[in-house]
Amino acid sequence: MPAISANPLAVLKSRAPQWQFTLQEYLQKEEKSLERHAYYNGQIVKLPIAKGPHNIIAANILTAIKVGIKALDKKYIVFGSNQKIYLPQFNIGLYPDALVVAEAPLYLDDNEVLLLNPILIVEILSKSTGNYDRGDKFTEYKTLDSFQEYVLIEQNQARVETRFREESNLWRDIISTELEGQIQLKSLGVSIAMTDIYENVPLDKAAGKAAKKKK
Repeated sequence: MPAISANPLAVLKSRAPQWQFTLQEYLQKEEKSLERHAYYNGQIVKLPIAKGPHNIIAANILTAIKVGIKALDKKYIVFGSNQKIYLPQFNIGLYPDALVVAEAPLYLDDNEVLLLNPILIVEILSKSTGNYDRGDKFTEYKTLDSFQEYVLIEQNQARVETRFREESNLWRDIISTELEGQIQLKSLGVSIAMTDIYENVPLDKAAGKAAKKKK
């Protein structure tokens, strides 16, 4: 198994020793739970509660992607934040904020819970998970052969980062900060307006101006 950070979600995990659960035990507990949990090779981690702006953006990006792919000849399937994906090389189960599959979903299990073949993954950044989403989680996602594009969306400012796999170990990183602009989802062959992503979301304009100066 590849080496990863000893504590990939340290900001979310308790410092106390944790019981080691099998993947099957995790799935059984998760099926009965009212809250969502990630699975890290034996450890079960409660996920933070998503706030209003996060949920608005999640709905917006799902809608925008579905509208964008409707006219395409190739079939794509869009999933929301309740779809779990499984990373076999790390024995990890995660809940992206949104994801897209080409043609048909492939699952590890007969119950169709653990998805294996996302082509595009979306994460909406927060203070508690932003560093992990940008770093170790991206490293973990890259172990999936199907994975071609990663979209990272800021909540309080117009800033979207897309990472596209051009070759096996070569990713192209593009940052979009113009609210009147668009992002290109190369894995799908569609464009999405930034205004559609941030519709009804109160943005920190000062933060947006500071981001532009850094570019």
